Amino acid sequence: MGIGRLWPFGPRPSRALDPPVAAALSRWLDLPEYNARRPVREGRWVVVDVESSGLDPLRDRLIAIGALAVVDGAIDLADSFEVVLRQAEASSTPNIEVHGIGGTEQREGEESPSALVDFLAFIGKDPLVAFHAPFDEAMLQRAISATLGVAFKRPWLDLADVAPLAWPIASHKPRGLDAWLVERDIQIAHRHRAIADCLATAQLLLCIQPEASRLGAHTAKDLLGLVGKGRWLA
Repeated sequence: MGIGRLWPFGPRPSRALDPPVAAALSRWLDLPEYNARRPVREGRWVVVDVESSGLDPLRDRLIAIGALAVVDGAIDLADSFEVVLRQAEASSTPNIEVHGIGGTEQREGEESPSALVDFLAFIGKDPLVAFHAPFDEAMLQRAISATLGVAFKRPWLDLADVAPLAWPIASHKPRGLDAWLVERDIQIAHRHRAIADCLATAQLLLCIQPEASRLGAHTAKDLLGLVGKGRWLA
């Protein structure tokens, strides 16, 4: 999947982009696509998690983004990204209790254009990974389109879809990420901050990758093609 250059022929960014942001966006748009034929356990996958002011991707605000790379079948803690986007006003107290990003941290975050273009530079054109990916995808699509004026359409590997295929016996009832972590004996000290959730999801990805060939997925494209096929098992 590629990226669409919308502006000036489609939605404009919410404000004119500063020259450094515009230049960085142009460099990202011109990057080559990842090799879809590479083996599942080779190359770079980028695990992504977002924090928001609520659960409605059409109305709530993007507060933070975390991302962590899995490279050649191993988590690379040095290859990570985390940013809090500056908010005009902090989210509600119950919302802060979920993700732990306080009001001061939200109001002193990074301006959205630079934060989002830095995120694009970090992920490059590698495939993305998440648990319940449609929410993260929708939040990012909306923010990037409104702020940078481009359509964000990337390949996503949703582990909520693929895990039930890898371990169908464990999928007799709906299972969230925490349940799969327990199922695979993955120990995580902290959850719900974006980068911590990325680490949890990355470890689940490492458990799934060795199962890929058994599922008929020998390449990155094959593994991405499994998305949606395990939903009936969940």
